[in-house]
Amino acid sequence: MSDYIILDIEFNGRKFASDKPMEVIEIGAVRLNASLQPMDEFSAFIKPIFFAKLNGFIKRKTGIPQEEIDSAARFPAVIAQFIQWLNRSDAFLLITWGGEDLKRIVFDTRMHKLDDSYWLAANYFDLLKGFLRYKNLTNDVSVEGALSELGIPSTGSAHRALDDARMTADVFRRVIDGLDFAHTQQFKDVYSNAKERRMVKVAVRNMAAQKMVPQWETVVEQYLKDRISLDDPRKLAELKQYFAAAVDNRHL
Repeated sequence: MSDYIILDIEFNGRKFASDKPMEVIEIGAVRLNASLQPMDEFSAFIKPIFFAKLNGFIKRKTGIPQEEIDSAARFPAVIAQFIQWLNRSDAFLLITWGGEDLKRIVFDTRMHKLDDSYWLAANYFDLLKGFLRYKNLTNDVSVEGALSELGIPSTGSAHRALDDARMTADVFRRVIDGLDFAHTQQFKDVYSNAKERRMVKVAVRNMAAQKMVPQWETVVEQYLKDRISLDDPRKLAELKQYFAAAVDNRHL
């Protein structure tokens, strides 16, 4: 039987444009056994390469002291410790609230030119999407919102990795019997964003409403041209696949 690893990270996001990458600055995780009993926890700060001086926005959002970041190890050392901690489980399923946590770990792994195969092979379940399906909701909710929806008291500090992981574990334990683990997945690179995929979906819906046979060339000419860049062949291929899936779904 697999353990469940409830994972949360904090990263040095910012409110201004920059060509420098955002980086993970804190990892928190809770290990639950197959019976959902907490076994142990992992918590560590990371000193980023860029923006090691936390801005006011991040300080207010997370409450992470600058001194903790100043004295923290770099990503390669911390991620090695985290992998060692994960490997205490014979098998595990990562539980995340959304897809951003694992994505950030993969991106930082690559930035530091480390092998990303461990993370690409890891199975994870997006509890946010699972919770939305469970509650039949359409709009995203925060972990705190899910706790409130379930009538579970919120404890700890939001936007601190370990506290968020603990609260996510509380949600997970409450709703696990209603989750569809067929939605378990592995990380894959995505080259389009949600807005671009929504534009394709709207195009398919509009053409269907006009009794038109959806054609990719028409989508590009009438709905995407001069609105988004299709220069990246990976994005182009991804959106074409999304278009095909949207058309198929309308025929079901």
